[in-house]
Amino acid sequence: MKTKSDFDQAFPVQVKLPVQWGEMDAFNHVNNTVYFKYFETARLAYFNQVGVMDGMQKEKVGPILAETSCQFRRALVFPDQIVAGGQVLEYHEFGFLMQYGIWSEQQQTITTLGTGRIVMVDYKTGKKVKPSEQLYTAIKKLQNR
Repeated sequence: MKTKSDFDQAFPVQVKLPVQWGEMDAFNHVNNTVYFKYFETARLAYFNQVGVMDGMQKEKVGPILAETSCQFRRALVFPDQIVAGGQVLEYHEFGFLMQYGIWSEQQQTITTLGTGRIVMVDYKTGKKVKPSEQLYTAIKKLQNR
């Protein structure tokens, strides 16, 4: 992924966010912990698009973030506008693997890539469960837009 077009093709869900002055650290770039908040924003926007949050309210079955990673390519600095994107890369027995990307408007490039392994959990029992066919269908429809 080198261009904004590549980014747009890869990430069906995107959220525009301003880089905030308070996200900077003593090294004059966005602190590494903030990127996980950007990923969270993209993840929740994705969940809203495919109905995960509705299912969680009705059936008390919802996602947990079981594992996450981040690859820093370029530092972000204030001021900037970013686009945080999310997509599903793989389906697993009890969930799926998401990928996140951060596009910098100022730098006109992808500055960050990350992943998050999502596991579906029945909040009544605390046990992991298989995602519903309805959820997988919504994800596949969104991914194949």
